[in-house]
Amino acid sequence: MKLLTQSLRGRLPQLGATDGQKDPIALVKFFTPWNSWTWFVTEFDGEDILFGLVIGFERELGNISLSELEAVAGPAGLRIERDLHFQPTPLSQCR
Repeated sequence: MKLLTQSLRGRLPQLGATDGQKDPIALVKFFTPWNSWTWFVTEFDGEDILFGLVIGFERELGNISLSELEAVAGPAGLRIERDLHFQPTPLSQCR
């Protein structure tokens, strides 16, 4: 599965574009099917760096490397996936 399609690349705001917004919208959700790590993406630099909410050991906002997400291989060759049914959601509602 391609994590970030051309269509999604074009829809994500530029990195820094949502600074100052009270509750930015996550347009993309990635997840690991073998544990509970989840990434809700709000911005993209057009190359490799995404920004959004990461839920793993902690809940935090930060930069995410698309190439690193694509390189992760889990148990039995599982990969990080994009939630195909995810609808744009304010970050405050992402759990």
